Amino acid sequence: MMEQQKQNAPYAVASLVLGICSLMFGCFFVGLVCGIVGVVLANKGMETYNNQPCMYTGFGMLKAGKVTSIIGIVFGAIYIVYYVIAVAIIGTAGFAWLEWMNMFS
Repeated sequence: MMEQQKQNAPYAVASLVLGICSLMFGCFFVGLVCGIVGVVLANKGMETYNNQPCMYTGFGMLKAGKVTSIIGIVFGAIYIVYYVIAVAIIGTAGFAWLEWMNMFS
């Protein structure tokens, strides 16, 4: 009797690639989007794997994809908070500069 060859877990490669992209592009909005999509795909893949673990390999790749995607989401969120604070500070300083210039005109 021939044994059926195991397939790679669904979405394992995609979630890992998106997780790595989310780390590389973490300081851009693209990294946040890649991280979110990577986590969603990793969760779908883990659900499929857990239903029939004897049919698939690559659970480690799914976990690695999920972890890298989560780290990428965190980096993306930190960057967005940093960007919002920087714009607020620069905007406030810009208005103060304009008022200071108007005093002399």
